[in-house]
Amino acid sequence: MALGTAHKSAPTQLHIAGAWRDASDGSTFDVLNPADETVLATVASGTVEDANAAVDAAANAFEEWRNRPPRERGEVLRTAYEMMKGKLARFAELIELENGKALPDAKGEAAYAAEFFRWYAEEAVRSEGHLGIAPASGARTLVHQKPAGVAVLVTPWNFPAAMGTRKIAPALAAGCTMVVKPASETPLTMLELVPILEAAGVPAGAVNMLPSRSSGAVVAAMMADPRVRIISFTGSTEVGRKLLRTAADTILKPAMELGGNAPFIVFDDADLDAAADGLMVAKMRNGGEACTAANRIYVHKDVEAPFVEKFTQRMAALNMGPGLDDGVTLGPLVNAETRDKVHAFVVDAMEKGATVRLGGQRPNQPGFFYPATVLTDVPDNADLLHDEIFGPVAAIQTFSDDAEIIARANDTEYGLVAYLYTEDLKRGLAVSEELDFGMVGLNRGLVSDPAAPFGGTKQSGLGREGGKEGLLEFQETQYISTVW
Repeated sequence: MALGTAHKSAPTQLHIAGAWRDASDGSTFDVLNPADETVLATVASGTVEDANAAVDAAANAFEEWRNRPPRERGEVLRTAYEMMKGKLARFAELIELENGKALPDAKGEAAYAAEFFRWYAEEAVRSEGHLGIAPASGARTLVHQKPAGVAVLVTPWNFPAAMGTRKIAPALAAGCTMVVKPASETPLTMLELVPILEAAGVPAGAVNMLPSRSSGAVVAAMMADPRVRIISFTGSTEVGRKLLRTAADTILKPAMELGGNAPFIVFDDADLDAAADGLMVAKMRNGGEACTAANRIYVHKDVEAPFVEKFTQRMAALNMGPGLDDGVTLGPLVNAETRDKVHAFVVDAMEKGATVRLGGQRPNQPGFFYPATVLTDVPDNADLLHDEIFGPVAAIQTFSDDAEIIARANDTEYGLVAYLYTEDLKRGLAVSEELDFGMVGLNRGLVSDPAAPFGGTKQSGLGREGGKEGLLEFQETQYISTVW
């Protein structure tokens, strides 16, 4: 099949109870190619009626799946990993077509997404409990983990494969069944996963796919169903707050991976080339459309000039264009709203005194493109320092001492991830512990790993995804008190 045509054979219907179907009212929505604004596919738009049917299917499949021995569930996930690994090129192409990211970036995401199936294939058999003796009564206390029940998984558009498998894999490993509501900008990637899961041995109804433009209504309907016990969401803090309020009505178990405002700190003793390379990863992965993206870049005043020069050279070397074209390393943003918001951030910073070292001009061409942009002398009141940029814009400020930069880095309602570069390990570890973030990249521009607990503090969310901790989000702890 020719490159750029994967969408023509991708599923476009809802998948409920093991069968493809149209929306109950026949409604659909278009999925656009961000590179040229053309329609890639027309996808069924699930209704509340469809959402209720999907929950029915998940509830009906729950007893069978939860009673599968952990080893069997693990083997299903291992098979899914092997099958997805064999189709990484197709997944990467779908990711690029509907999300816009450059093909090398999309290939990286596809491989990362598959790894969650491999990791949780191995974790499925490691749901351990313990036996103890109550000190006061002498009773035996048996503690173990049970599957929590039906889960609703709401996935974002910026990593349409990886953010799906990061939820689906641990849910299946734990013995849960689910309804997946993929982002309406990028549903094709998740729909493509269904045949793999079916062929791997996931029973009908255990994983249901519900693309929909009526996200609020269908998610609210599912959360109101007492059979749903988990809501797992990746997206904005604003939407996360609304879902948490809704979850309170039925006491749902929430897993929330929300927004970020990551600081990236370059100390005066840092390896500047390594720091510039790390910032390219932390800032430009997925074209900056990531909750982990470096948002506030702090460079010690003594090394600002050489660091800015090194980093700007690297940004200038990026080749912007349609993600499938040869040599392209920066694709378009996902939609016009995102592009316009990014440009508004740049204009605001410029009007308040920031200096443009690179980029800063919105291209006059089809597609939702925005160039790699470097700003220095960014004032503290610039809007982009207080919100997620979600684009290829680097905002650089300076600092003088460790205590100052720790306070500035922590001065945000978000607490997802922070990055810092220093050649002094003692200094690096001490500063890391003072940073109020769920994750810290110490001399690394990438923290995401299936084997590690991804998540934040403060307004960046609740719970963890990945690692052994990710399995616990889909389990309930039970203890049995007995004597013998």
